[in-house]
Amino acid sequence: MSEAYFPVGPGLGPEENFLSLDDILMSQEKLPGRAESSLPRLAFALGPGAGTGDSIPEGSKLEIPLWLAKGLHDSKRRIISVELPKIYKEAWRTVFSADANVVDLHKMGPYYYGFGSQLLNFDNPENPEIAQTILQVMRSGATVVQSCKCSSSSCLTYPTWVIAVCPSHGRDIANQSISY
Repeated sequence: MSEAYFPVGPGLGPEENFLSLDDILMSQEKLPGRAESSLPRLAFALGPGAGTGDSIPEGSKLEIPLWLAKGLHDSKRRIISVELPKIYKEAWRTVFSADANVVDLHKMGPYYYGFGSQLLNFDNPENPEIAQTILQVMRSGATVVQSCKCSSSSCLTYPTWVIAVCPSHGRDIANQSISY
């Protein structure tokens, strides 16, 4: 029996895979930002409240989809400036360094790992800390999955992020050993 949709894996690092549904959905996640110059005829793309008429005035606060932020962010021309979403800021990095397993990553940001790796494309002085935190959270989660030694029939609960990482077979992932 053939499947109607053959899953395509998400892109890794700074590259996106535009054939992956996960990457398409991730690129729709919003980034806080500010217009560093007037943006004519762009208010329609950002929805109501983005600006008066069809242009966005300089200095306006924006919620920009990732795909648009990557296209407009240019360090030489200063069209927009991008701020970090709250889950990648210092306060949350402190929480993750204490115990990353207490945070429901799917609730806070369903594409935490992929979106965080895409944030590294923007010139931000906190990029090394963000990358280190993403790696630390992944290692912490892998340790939880690796320590789960029960079968799918006898284990009643899994961390919610296990199902979020791979919704189609999250229980199968929990039973596999992970090496890093």
